[in-house]
Amino acid sequence: MILRPWVILLAAGGSRRFGAPKLLVRIDEESLLRRAARVALGCRPAGCVVVLGARADRLRRELSGLPLRITLNRRWRTGLASSLRAGIEVLPDSAPAALIQLADQAAIGPADLELLIAAWKRLPRAVVTARVGDLRVPPAIFPRRLFRELCALRGNEGARPLLRHRKWRVIEVEMPRAAFDIDRPGDFARLKSAVSRD
Repeated sequence: MILRPWVILLAAGGSRRFGAPKLLVRIDEESLLRRAARVALGCRPAGCVVVLGARADRLRRELSGLPLRITLNRRWRTGLASSLRAGIEVLPDSAPAALIQLADQAAIGPADLELLIAAWKRLPRAVVTARVGDLRVPPAIFPRRLFRELCALRGNEGARPLLRHRKWRVIEVEMPRAAFDIDRPGDFARLKSAVSRD
């Protein structure tokens, strides 16, 4: 059996700093959300769950025709941890691990996610995370044995506390593009520059 994680694509936030629904902004005729979903599917996961919250009805239409599951986090205002829980709770019992991806990390491509998956397949009980400088950042893969810890998180820090923990092995994969996310309108110009360097 080929070992592949499920992807949980977190797309529930309210885009407060952006000032508009950033996941609906178009890049080359495609919304940021659909682009992120295509990247997730491009790494050939066992499956993909997209967690929506703010403006869920509008965002759901952007995912039409893609082979993924959509789940709604009605508590999205309480922070990122609630979206993590919403995604973990709908994974099938057969899911060996969860690859957590943020929908606004727009410079990341399928090849970046494949690097994480390759490292995880060598040590499936370990956590595998992107590294930018000295920081451990998403995307990251968590094995099933840590799903309970993921569901116990609270607030808006996401899975960072687990990435800092010394109780389990954490493998780091250098990934400069993971430093880039979309927070403000000006970030889209920087994105085009980053993508053009492919």
